[in-house]
Amino acid sequence: MEENRESSVAVRTIRGLDYVNNCNASSGSSAWIGKGLSCVCAQRRETDARISVELTPMQGECLRRLQNRIDVTYDCSKLEHQEALRTLWHVAFPDVELRGLISEQWKEMGWQGKDPSTDFRGGGFISLENLLFFARTFPKSFQDLLWKRVGNRSLWEYPFAVAGVNITFMLIQMLDLQAGKPRTMMGAQFLKILAEDKRAFDLLYCITFKMMDHQWLTMQASYMDFNAVMKATRRQLEREFLLEDIQRLHDMPSFRLLVR
Repeated sequence: MEENRESSVAVRTIRGLDYVNNCNASSGSSAWIGKGLSCVCAQRRETDARISVELTPMQGECLRRLQNRIDVTYDCSKLEHQEALRTLWHVAFPDVELRGLISEQWKEMGWQGKDPSTDFRGGGFISLENLLFFARTFPKSFQDLLWKRVGNRSLWEYPFAVAGVNITFMLIQMLDLQAGKPRTMMGAQFLKILAEDKRAFDLLYCITFKMMDHQWLTMQASYMDFNAVMKATRRQLEREFLLEDIQRLHDMPSFRLLVR
């Protein structure tokens, strides 16, 4: 990968996207996402019927821990966050030396520009943790999506990293994770699973990412179809998640798409 060469992964896809360069304010808004990748998938749906659920002490504690993770903004002045970003590069491109946390190289992974910290406003630090979990737990699937190895691909593909932050944001909104207690069936079911598996959010992220790519290929989508693909992914996720025999995330049909 030469720094001046156009990325085969994402450079053509991400030109023209709008973002605000604010290194220390990196969570809580979808406004960062460009014109083609606005996260309309997180909008309220008529099927999101409000319910009232009382949490068990364990569920309440698991929800608070996850909310604490969600509340952490990406801060490029923190050494821990810098190291996590470097680690992401090394697991994605183990044979390529990173020249800096601000570098044209980052476009190879599908970030909007040379400074990936500007892209975390939609998902915060947890979106970086999600990508790291995916890369470490399912390295084969991670690399397949990064390099678009599977299926007949579009000339104008979605940018991998930016799509990943979109998925984090979508899941937080869809599961209503910033509420004091679940107000939807999806949220209630997720907290039951989370109480049994503390990795549930990260694992659901991996399933959703692979599911999104599967939808992308099925729909023969191109860059401007990304929002439609995300909507289709959410519908599929809801159908699978609320199946009667789903007791853990490994029971979801789309879990079988993941390869270690």
